Amino acid sequence: MSASSTVRALMPNDIAAMKGTAKIACLTAYTTPMAKIVDQHCDLILVGDSVGMVLHGLPSTVGVTMEMMVLHGRAVMRGAGRALVVVDMPFGSYEESPAQAFRNARQLIAETGCSAVKLEGGVHMAETIAFLVKRGVPVMAHIGLTPQSVNTLGGYKVQGRGADAERLKADARAVAEAGAFSVVLEKVPASLADAITAEIAIPTVGIGASAGCDGQVLVLDDMLGLFADFKPKFVKRYATLAGTAEAAVQAYAEEVRAGAFPSAEHIFAD
Repeated sequence: MSASSTVRALMPNDIAAMKGTAKIACLTAYTTPMAKIVDQHCDLILVGDSVGMVLHGLPSTVGVTMEMMVLHGRAVMRGAGRALVVVDMPFGSYEESPAQAFRNARQLIAETGCSAVKLEGGVHMAETIAFLVKRGVPVMAHIGLTPQSVNTLGGYKVQGRGADAERLKADARAVAEAGAFSVVLEKVPASLADAITAEIAIPTVGIGASAGCDGQVLVLDDMLGLFADFKPKFVKRYATLAGTAEAAVQAYAEEVRAGAFPSAEHIFAD
């Protein structure tokens, strides 16, 4: 929460209480200016490890570091006042053991001021989630397509089709029972996402899942049309800012090269 704000920031229990009562609006953010915009309209801001691909040009989220998440988490917290801020735990920072996960989660919360962390995994991460929650670390879970496991999943494929649906249902039950306050469902068939949403007591936040989830999340730069390297099928673009920005840069460069710069003539006046 920013120092100048008098608005009470939402907490994990507030998000959990929205189950069945109100839809949860969530977007990613990685910088202070964008956090200020998102904070006015969304309930939850996710400082996603997608920052590695969107802002740092990495081929996947696997190369994202703790230092990167702390840096961007701090930036977002400077712009947030009302929304709950959740910071992703990067690949390799929590899988080894619950104790490792606690050390790194503590660092993220202490050094950024965020209120919760997010980690990927279902049944196999339930012990770690419970360990963190018992020690005062609110956890948002993430199942279905888990981008940090893209190398073992064989790509960014839909998860939970056919017989695999039961595995995802078990993952959802496990993270809910372990104490997660919400769970992201990524690239899950709509019927399965609806079934999970109806079955578990914590809110589901869909991304490429179903409108029937308790909330939705998108990568901000995808939604704004700023990240143009690829467009997931489930993304609705509400703007095409990459084209607008390119046109503005081109116009500026052409003015400079032509020796014209009318917008700034007053600056150079005698």
